[in-house]
Amino acid sequence: MEKVVSFTNVSLTKNRHSLLEEIDWQINPGEKWAVLGLNGSGKTSLLNVINGYHYPTRGEVSVLDNPFGKTNLPELRKQIGFVSSALDKFSHVMNRESVEAVILSGKFASFGIYEDVSEDQWQEVYALMEKLRLHHLEGKAFRLLSQGEQRRVLIARALVHHPKILILDEPCTGLDVYSREEVLGLVEDIANGDCHVLYVTHHIEELVGGITHVLLMKDSKVFAKGTKEKMIQDNLLSEVFGVDVHVRWEAERPWLSVIN
Repeated sequence: MEKVVSFTNVSLTKNRHSLLEEIDWQINPGEKWAVLGLNGSGKTSLLNVINGYHYPTRGEVSVLDNPFGKTNLPELRKQIGFVSSALDKFSHVMNRESVEAVILSGKFASFGIYEDVSEDQWQEVYALMEKLRLHHLEGKAFRLLSQGEQRRVLIARALVHHPKILILDEPCTGLDVYSREEVLGLVEDIANGDCHVLYVTHHIEELVGGITHVLLMKDSKVFAKGTKEKMIQDNLLSEVFGVDVHVRWEAERPWLSVIN
């Protein structure tokens, strides 16, 4: 694989409103990226293009060496795992299911299971739960889980079909500190593996050790991009967030303070 993701001079316009402007960016094999920026900076639009939900107005996009315009996008999406608060709209279905059924549904890209399931497929789910330290949730109803447990189950759901890219769109939104750290522990384990993680947030303390690179976005454009250590700097983040900040590092994670 030459590039996991490649954007060349990509712009996206909807209803005369510019959502992305002249994006040049590549993810190379082995890199694990975070995308940082304020709300409205273009993060979600970037994800929608990668997933093939939005087609660029200008420029060239390639995902997993599949150039847009020459690619079956629904087939491409089968190689991408996606966890987002947008999945909450399917909660009425998931709340009727067991944890195992919610995870297995990811293999069929559905919410709910409408196909015959083999014993091997169930065993694959149990093995994944063991690997992700979710085995204690076996047999429980999804609706009875805490928010943090539900997020971890949805990450397992995204991983059950062995995606080459795992996109995590602000997976810790709304979680308390304990639940957030549970989710981030799982994210770090995944980021240290073979899957190409793309983690989207505006909280730099969520950048766990396995994240190697950072894309900073501002006003629908790439503000800066590079290794995590070079991007997580006081001057760059102060520009991106529009307020003077200071970064300190603890246990390989950055923490941000606002300077009054």
